[in-house]
Amino acid sequence: MSERRERPGTLRLLPTALITAFLAMITGVLPAEAASPAALHDTRAETSAAIQQLTSHATLGSDRPAAYPDEPQARISAQETCTEPDAEGASVCVQETKPADLPARAPQNAPTAQAAVDPPQWCEDSNGRILATRTQVCLVGGLTYTTRQTVNGQTTVTGRADMLVINYSYSDTGLGTFAHQIEVSAYGGWGDALKASVDGQATMAGACTRESASFPRKPLLPLNSWRAGEAFFDTTATAAGAKGTCATDWYLTFTNADYSPAVIPYRINQFRCDNDTDGRTAVGCVVPWYASELVYSKASYPSLASHVERAQASGLPGATFDNPLTRTTDPAIVKKNRDPACGDAPSVWQMSCDEYPIATSRNGLSSGGTRRTFDGCQMPHVSSGTGSSGVSVCMITHSENQAQGGLNTQFFRRERVLDGDPFRVTVS
Repeated sequence: MSERRERPGTLRLLPTALITAFLAMITGVLPAEAASPAALHDTRAETSAAIQQLTSHATLGSDRPAAYPDEPQARISAQETCTEPDAEGASVCVQETKPADLPARAPQNAPTAQAAVDPPQWCEDSNGRILATRTQVCLVGGLTYTTRQTVNGQTTVTGRADMLVINYSYSDTGLGTFAHQIEVSAYGGWGDALKASVDGQATMAGACTRESASFPRKPLLPLNSWRAGEAFFDTTATAAGAKGTCATDWYLTFTNADYSPAVIPYRINQFRCDNDTDGRTAVGCVVPWYASELVYSKASYPSLASHVERAQASGLPGATFDNPLTRTTDPAIVKKNRDPACGDAPSVWQMSCDEYPIATSRNGLSSGGTRRTFDGCQMPHVSSGTGSSGVSVCMITHSENQAQGGLNTQFFRRERVLDGDPFRVTVS
């Protein structure tokens, strides 16, 4: 495991008396009903068609995972929260494990059957930060749960449990339902701490409702076994033109017979759902900060691919996650990009002028800079140049230039790339 992303919420340990009220608040169960494990821990309804679709063929989004760009906020900050000793001197502490202190790889035992989808292999690299594709998010972290006993002012550690926690959330570009599952595995420990059990409650905030959730209470032992919960949510951003985000939380509760319960929240707030994608009538949900990949094939579009390759080699952005293009749907920006770039292009048989960065981005001449070109591009009034601003222009075959418009439109539609979203352009 190496890096992983997403911010767990602040650790909180609550007295037993408050746990019942807290669970009632986040689950909608009245205190009088709180004794029912089914009411508190399993709100799973009969599996809906949307859930069946999501778990059976959720689109994997673009090519490979990328890290959330705001690195300082994405890393887990180790912190420790402890309860005061109770009348018998018992107390507990929970500490988020620093990424560097987690085991090199996750325990190899398969997660329990409660989790509908196995996290992808690349989750192992998300230790300490959020990794995502256009439709998947993974955050791997760790927890240390410690039990203590205080007698005559002397505190003794009576047990310790070291755990991995995997948050995995996934969506589909053609569905308004998305999932957040959490898996916990104790990989080491001793004493009273290993007598604890864990369960979870799922809730959410934003443009969404919870369809179902399940994380029944189970003991941490045996070591290297997974305790899993899954929850499914539906977006409420379904009206034409609607967009909305949803933050989903899992509240893990650690219970131990002679110690106060510990409640730890983990939040994922990465998905945007919309009914505002041109050419798509269905609602869908994506990770909007993930820069999906628009690919131009050298075999199918040789002159287009050659121009893009040379333009990026000269310093223009768009090829990488850390230097992507940004989509625009503003006709005025498109015009500022396109007209001064190719307005004086020569008339060449079966050729037309191509500009890079593409006109439907917030890059190009609308954001400053000058034109550049390359040998063989047949733009006699434009000189060569380098740098990260401006635009490259080149005459390419008319058929490829015409096809490019369709490729771009299909890509924006498939990946739900809306105005302001980042995206990459690559050549293969």
